[in-house]
Parts: sequence; C-alpha cells; structure tokens
Amino acid sequence: MNDFSGQVAVVTGGAQGIGGAVADRLRAGGARIAVWDLDAALAEEKAASLGGGSFAARVDVADWASVQAAAQETLTRAGRIDIVVNAAGIAGSNAPVEDYAVDEFARIVAINLNGTFHVNKAVVPAMKARGYGRIVNVASVAGKEGNPNASAYSASKAGVIGFTKSLGKELAGEDIAVNCVTPAAARTRIFDQMSQEHIDYMLSKIPRGRFLELDEAAAMIVWLCSTENSFTTGATFDLSGGRATY
Repeated sequence: MNDFSGQVAVVTGGAQGIGGAVADRLRAGGARIAVWDLDAALAEEKAASLGGGSFAARVDVADWASVQAAAQETLTRAGRIDIVVNAAGIAGSNAPVEDYAVDEFARIVAINLNGTFHVNKAVVPAMKARGYGRIVNVASVAGKEGNPNASAYSASKAGVIGFTKSLGKELAGEDIAVNCVTPAAARTRIFDQMSQEHIDYMLSKIPRGRFLELDEAAAMIVWLCSTENSFTTGATFDLSGGRATY
C-alpha cells in the first residue's frame, strides 16, 4: 500500500466506475479525495462514503469555466492538489462514420479530449507552485487500435494519448509525472451507451477472454500516482489484457 497521507487527490468521474475504484484505493492510502463528477448527488454520496475530509464538486469537464471553478474550490477547501486522475468520459453511440451524427462526434470529443485538456490545464499551475504532482489520464485501447463503429471515441482517446505525451515532456524538468493508461473495456455504466454487438466485439478482442476488473485498473493507476513513480512521464501504460501489440 502506497502512503498518500497529507496529499489531496482530484478524481474526475470519481463517483463510480474506474474513477470510483481509484478514489477508494487512494483514500485507503491516506489521501483526501475531491470527487469531481457531473452527477452531483452521486458524487456527494461517494465523498461521504470515503470520509477523511473528502468532498464533492459538480463538474462538467467539457466546460472550461466549470473546471476552473472546481479547481479553485478544491484549492480553497484543501489548500493543494497533489494528484489528478482524469477518469471522466463517455463512450457515445455506435455507428459507421457515414452515419455518425456530427453533433454526437463533437460531444464525445468535447468531453473525452477537451475535458482532459481542461482538467490538466487547471491543475498544473498549483502543482508547479508546489514543485510536485502526479497526473494520470484515462485513455483507452481504442485510442491505440481504433474500434470500428466507434470513430469518435477512438479518435478522442487517441488524442488523450498524444496530449499526455506532450504535457509529460513539457513538465519533465519538474517532479510532476503525467502518464496515461489504455484500459480494455470494464463493466461500468459506460456499457449502457453501447450496443450489445459492440460489447461482444470488444470482449472477442481481449486475449485474456474477460473484461477488465475495476480493482485491476485502480492498482496500476494508483501506483502511477505514487512517489515511487519518480522517473516515468509522458508514457502510456497498457491495461488491455493482451489486446494491444504496442
């Protein structure tokens, strides 16, 4: 168990799913958690269950003003931001490119890619001021390989990988690590946005023959948030169960 005593961790999408599992593990290590989520009621419930001074903020990561306000609220309430795990995201609908709704494509990119930019941009100044930080952006194996009938999701997650590599290099001279993970599918509420055909397709591509467990994702992500991860930055860590070949 890594020791996060005295540290403050922001977890976007932290009310449930991978973000929720990460919040649990960081809290178990002693961190105080700021649960940033679009679902305010669920975020409040999660923060209450975490305890230890954890608190919730309703955040729409696609809205820069909303992210700015949450970052300021977090700094006012907790005085610092040491860790950020950016797990907020959506899958969107499944359709071939010629049938894909233009507005839907833009919405997915706004949340998954622009949202990642907004959250990272908002927290970097506070980390630089303290000379320390750990950021983990949750991408997807779809960002490496591209899933058919999921062009918006695949493109947005590929963008998260490229963005992470860029920011990691920008901050390489600081004790601020910026990495991302590329999970295969896990059984979360994001499945509600997908067709059964697409879910079956994703499972068929995983050599381990099963979906990712939330605790498995959290274990890798939380190590990337620790002081032990003192050298690696701008990197992509695979969580695809053998699917990805690079």
